[in-house]
Amino acid sequence: MADQALTLDELLKRASAMVPGLKERAAHTELLRRVPDESVQDILASGLHRIGVPRRFGGLDVEYGSMLEAGAVLSSGCASTGWCYSIWSAHSWLIGFWPLEAQQEVFGDGPDVLCSSSLNPGVSTLEKVTGGYRLSGHWKFSSGSDAAAWVMLGGNTPGGLVWMLLPRSDYEIIDTWFVSGLKGTGSKDIVVEDVFVPGHRVTESRKAGDGDWTGWDIHQDDRYRMPALVLLGWDLVAPMIGITMAMIDEFTQRLTGTSGPGRTADSEGVQVRLSQSSAELDAARALMRADIRETFKKARNGEAFSTLERARFRRDKAFVAQSCLSSVNRLFELSGGHAIFDSSAFQRHHRDIQAAVRRDGFIMELGGLQYGRVALGLEPNGRI
Repeated sequence: MADQALTLDELLKRASAMVPGLKERAAHTELLRRVPDESVQDILASGLHRIGVPRRFGGLDVEYGSMLEAGAVLSSGCASTGWCYSIWSAHSWLIGFWPLEAQQEVFGDGPDVLCSSSLNPGVSTLEKVTGGYRLSGHWKFSSGSDAAAWVMLGGNTPGGLVWMLLPRSDYEIIDTWFVSGLKGTGSKDIVVEDVFVPGHRVTESRKAGDGDWTGWDIHQDDRYRMPALVLLGWDLVAPMIGITMAMIDEFTQRLTGTSGPGRTADSEGVQVRLSQSSAELDAARALMRADIRETFKKARNGEAFSTLERARFRRDKAFVAQSCLSSVNRLFELSGGHAIFDSSAFQRHHRDIQAAVRRDGFIMELGGLQYGRVALGLEPNGRI
């Protein structure tokens, strides 16, 4: 049983202790195309997943940012595993926005239940019926779905996007995950055929923590005193920081002690690129931490989030993602022919970061667009 009084240092020690094993299993994780059972069990045994779980259901009494730090560390060992860990933990936090009856259903057997998701509507139909909805549809990119007992799905209603919680018995997982990067995330498709979703398992995404104060009323925790959309997304940025950490460490270890002409420790080109990439990582990590501190300070003080602030936080997630991409690419370009062999970790880090930044919100022309609009006096025309 995890100790609710664990400190951040102890949690990060546990995460770091898992890194060697995750590195050893990284290639197998890719071949398996999902997180291996032993890695899932290691995560649950470590107690790290409980950072996201509401305290009343056995979650840890630590700051939400601890989960992001742990996710980065785990991702430095295996990006796919760290990616799924971060998503599972973030979903446990999100479940706290639902009515208490739904939360009790999910966590009824204990805090170590995992939930995957596909938060966009996909190709789905949602019909309002007595007591809830009838749902059918097909969703993509449900990372960590194989280990999950629940799924969180998006659906369209006349009032806007809603998120729904479904138990494993209500959906089918379709194995479509044949990809170039983040292969081990098992981000497969979800199919639902005419299932009843009771009303207490449905919540309006844009109102969660922003007009609908169910989570705050139940938990009295600052993570539920802010719009869910403001905090959501950092869980996917943290693994990118971990990938970048791994690339820099691998590059440094590979070249330390080498000398002579070409790509060696003597090369000023190598030295400059390592300096640039490490500074980019430090800046990206500092920006994420600063935004998390600011977000929680505002929540703690009960302050509203302005349109410009919300747009800025969305911009910063994209900026950090692109900084990590730049850092990894810069070193990979100078890593030589041996870096493309399957036996090299370089190629895996490079493929994983390309996959990680493919979501629209992590592309500056999309994720950063709204900040530019709002800063110029225009209304946002997209999600913030």
